[in-house]
Amino acid sequence: MSRPVLAVPPWLAHALRAQRGPVPWSAVTRGALAAGPLLLVAVLLDRASVGVVAALGAMLAGINDRPGSRRASVKRIGVPALAGAVGLVVGTYAGEHAHAVVLTLLLTLLGLLAGSVSAIGPVASGAGTQLLVAAAIGAGMPLPESGWERALAFVAGAGWLLTLRLVLPTPGAVAGDSRLEFWLDFRFDGERDAVAKVYDAIAELLVATGTSEATGRRAALTAALDHAQDALAGPRLRRYASSVTERRLHAQYAAALPLAEAATALAWAGNAVPGRAAEGPRRLAVAVRANAHTGPLPAPARSAPALRALDDALLQAAEAFDRGGDSQEEGRLHRRRRTATSLVHLALGSGGREYGMRVALSFGASAAVAQALHHVHWYWLPATAVFLVKPDLGPLASRVLNRAAGTVLGAVVFAGFAAVLPRPEGLIALVAVSGALIPVATRHFAAQTAVVTVLVLALVMVGGEPQASWSRIGETLLACAIVLIVGHLPMPGQHGGGGVRARLAKAGDAAYAYLAHVLSESDDRARRWTLRREAYRTLAEAHAAIDLAAAELPALARHTQGTGEVAATLERIVDTTTAYAVHLDDTGHLTPQDTKRLTELLDELTERSKRAGLGRLLPAAEQGTLPGLRAAG
Repeated sequence: MSRPVLAVPPWLAHALRAQRGPVPWSAVTRGALAAGPLLLVAVLLDRASVGVVAALGAMLAGINDRPGSRRASVKRIGVPALAGAVGLVVGTYAGEHAHAVVLTLLLTLLGLLAGSVSAIGPVASGAGTQLLVAAAIGAGMPLPESGWERALAFVAGAGWLLTLRLVLPTPGAVAGDSRLEFWLDFRFDGERDAVAKVYDAIAELLVATGTSEATGRRAALTAALDHAQDALAGPRLRRYASSVTERRLHAQYAAALPLAEAATALAWAGNAVPGRAAEGPRRLAVAVRANAHTGPLPAPARSAPALRALDDALLQAAEAFDRGGDSQEEGRLHRRRRTATSLVHLALGSGGREYGMRVALSFGASAAVAQALHHVHWYWLPATAVFLVKPDLGPLASRVLNRAAGTVLGAVVFAGFAAVLPRPEGLIALVAVSGALIPVATRHFAAQTAVVTVLVLALVMVGGEPQASWSRIGETLLACAIVLIVGHLPMPGQHGGGGVRARLAKAGDAAYAYLAHVLSESDDRARRWTLRREAYRTLAEAHAAIDLAAAELPALARHTQGTGEVAATLERIVDTTTAYAVHLDDTGHLTPQDTKRLTELLDELTERSKRAGLGRLLPAAEQGTLPGLRAAG
C-alpha cells in the first residue's frame, strides 16, 4: 500500500520555486562595474553621500537590467530611473518642509498614483516602484545634498549602468568574422537572438503537433513573438529602421508571422505533421543567428490547408531573407499603438484602482509607523512595503515569506562582513560583489532580497549611518505584517481579483476584434496578424495573472475561481479563429460544422464567464452579430 503524498499548498510551492538558466555573464559584468566603482570614485572625491545615491540608482537599474535588446533597455531602465529622480526630489523637499501628518498624506497620494499607473505594463510598474522607493529615501534618509543634487546623482548612477548596457557587446552573440562586422553588428545581438527564438519556437510547435505538448509549445511561441516584438520596438530617433542589419531583422520577424499562423492551425487540427515540416523553420533560425542566407529549404507536404499555408510561408520567408527588407519595416512589427486615452483607461480601470488603493494604504501606513518609530533613517519600512505589495514578484504570501527570509539572511551575512572588513574599502568591494550578484539573484525573490539587503546596508554605512542589521530585520517583519493586512482588506467597490478581471476583459476585447476581422473575410492580412498578436499577447497576460492569483492564500484565491476555465475557452476561440483564417485563405468559405463549432465555443465562453462572475465577456459575440455566423443563426 502506497503512502499518501502530502500536497504542498500553491502559495508555499511558489515561494520555493526558482527560475533556471545559464548565468547571464554580461549582466554580471555590468553589475560589477556599476554601483561599486561609482561609490569608489565618490569616496575618493570625498563625496560619499553622492556616491551612495548614485550607487542606489545603479542598483535599481540593475534590477531592471533584464535580457532583451539594447534599444528596449533604454525604456526598461531609463523610464523608471527618471521616475526615481522625480521621487527623490518630491520626497526630499516634502521631508524638509512638511509636517509628519502632511508628509504621510502626500506619500499616500503618491502611492495611489504610482499603483494605478503600474497597471499599464511592466515599464510603468517599474517606474511606479522606483518613484515610491526614491520618495521614501528622499524623505527618510538624511543627506547633505539638496533634492535636485540627489536626483542628478541618482540619474547618473542609472545612466552609467544603461551606458554599459548599450556599449558593451555580448560575448558569443555576434555574427561575422571581421572587426568591422563586429562593431556594426553587436548592437543588434538582442534583436537577433529574439527573432531566431521565434523560428525555434515554430519548429518546436510543429514537432509537438498531435501530442499533449502542443498547448505548451504554442504558449512558448506566443512568448517568443512577444519578446521579439518588444526587442524590435524600442525607442529610436528616426521613424524607420536606419541600418541594413536592422531592416533585415524586421523583415525576418515579419516573415515569421504567417509561419506561426500556419503552425498554430496545424496544432489546432491535432494531426501529426511530417518531420521535415520543422526543418525549414530550424534552418531559418540558423540563418538569423549567422546573419546569412537560408539556402535550400525542405518543402512540406501540401495535403491540407494549413500545410499548404506552411509551404507558402516558407517560400515567402526565403524571399524575405534574400531581399533583406525595405523601408517600411517599422510598420511590420504588427503591434497596436497605445493612445494616451487607452493608457488612462488602464490606470483607472478596476485593476488599476484596486492595486492603487492597496499600494497607497501599504505605503502610507508604513511611512506613518516608520516616522513614529524613528526621527531619522525611517525610509526602510516604507521602501520595503513598496516591494512587498508588487504582484510582479509573486503571490502575496510568497512575497512575504521570501522578503522576510531574504532580509534575515542578508542582515546576518552583512553583520559578519562588517565585523571583519576594513572601512570603507572593504564595504565598497562588498557593494561591487553584490551588484554583480543581482542579475543571478533575480531568479528568486528571497535571493534578490538577501543580495540587495547586503548592498544597501553596505551603502548606508559608507554614507555614515551606523550598523543597523538587526533593526532592519524588525522593520522588514513589520512591513510584512502591514502588507499582509492591507492585502486582505476588501476594497470599496471591488470584490478582489480586479487585475485578473481587467486582463480577461482586455483579452476578450482583443479576441472578439480578431474573430470579427477573420469572419469578415478581409484581404488585409497585415491587420489580421496585428489583431492575432494582440489577442495572443493579452491572453498570455491574463493567464499569467490567473496563475498568480491561484497561488495566493485561499482568502484571496477564491475571488478568481473559475477564471482559468474562462481563459482556456477564450484561448480555444483564438486558436480556432487562427485555424479558420488559414482555412478561409485556402477555400474561401467555412463549412456548417465550422460555424457550429465556433458557436458552441462562444456559448461555452458565455456560460463560464457567468459562473465566474464576469458577466458576458464578449458582449457582441452573439449568434447573428458576427459576419460569417449569420447563416448559422
